Formats: sequence, C-alpha cells, structure tokens
Amino acid sequence: MEIQENAVYTREESQELLKVSQSTMMRLIKKKIIRVAKVGKQYRIMGKELLRIVSPELEDTIGRTYNKARDWVHDGIDE
Repeated sequence: MEIQENAVYTREESQELLKVSQSTMMRLIKKKIIRVAKVGKQYRIMGKELLRIVSPELEDTIGRTYNKARDWVHDGIDE
C-alpha cells in the first residue's frame, strides 16, 4: 500500500504503513514526532505526516542530533 499525501489515516492504518508496533506508534504520537488530530477517542493522521517521518531529511536531522548528544555525553565522561 502506498502512502497518499492528502489521505487521512487512522492510528492502526498508520502503524501498518510504517510497519511499527502499537507501542512505538503511541510513543511517536505522545512525543509529538507525528502530529495528529484527535477525533473523539481516535487519532487521525495526514499522509504527509507519515511521508515526513520516512523522509531521508528527517532521518539525517535525527542522526545528527543523536550524534551531537552522544559526543557531548562522551566528552563529559572523558574529562
């Protein structure tokens, strides 16, 4: 199944598209990594949000941030 930019997906559909577990999906939502709209007790997620998550640019940004934090922690330990 292909992610459509302007489609609206449920949490379950998004989970399936991203191939992640329910706990991982909820973590992404609660940490606001994925922006959602809550309709009643259910989440709705735009396709462009899912595409943003799997984009290489976001992955590169997260990787650089992680490496900076890791270097900062290791620099503090070495001193």
